[in-house]
Amino acid sequence: MARLLVATSNPGKLADIRRILEHLPVTIATLQELGPVAEPGETGATFAENARLKALYYDAAARTAAASHRFTIAEDSGLAIDALNGEPGVRSARFLRPDATYPDRFNEIYRRLSEAPPQAWSARFMCALAVVQTGTVVYETTGTIEGRIADAPSGTDGFGYDPIFYHPPSGCTLAEISRDAKARVSHRGHAFRRLAVWLREQLDERPGGCV
Repeated sequence: MARLLVATSNPGKLADIRRILEHLPVTIATLQELGPVAEPGETGATFAENARLKALYYDAAARTAAASHRFTIAEDSGLAIDALNGEPGVRSARFLRPDATYPDRFNEIYRRLSEAPPQAWSARFMCALAVVQTGTVVYETTGTIEGRIADAPSGTDGFGYDPIFYHPPSGCTLAEISRDAKARVSHRGHAFRRLAVWLREQLDERPGGCV
């Protein structure tokens, strides 16, 4: 099996990614297997830039640690709200302040939206991912899901901003649908399914599944 290093320490994201890639002949390694590694500064102006810099950074860290893997995969994702000029955007994980809870962030978002008309509550989740092999970016893709900010947080099955993101086709927030349904419709689901197609092509080129 090909070994993939998935560069995230977020358990919710890892669960989503494992579910999407489970049909492939791959083994998923996590950052915990590298030992202590400082996080890189997410200095990119876009999700794609941040995904790229994280993939390159952790690929180099893995090779320094002599970890055996074929590809390093990193993603950057977040919520963009039209009435807030695209915020929290690339700062979604650090919005308000790095140690803020998500309820704190929700309260601030609703405070800022209180003076905006309902039609401006439109929003989207975006995900960009990058794949690096031996220090070179070899694949990039994105995924997006359109929706709006819910009237109030609802649901307990998601993580991050899922409770405040209302998805009209589903008729509920992303925290109110099952994990499998979320994987089908979410921004991360779209991006990682495209990755799965690309990975299948790469693995088919080398039937032995070498690392």
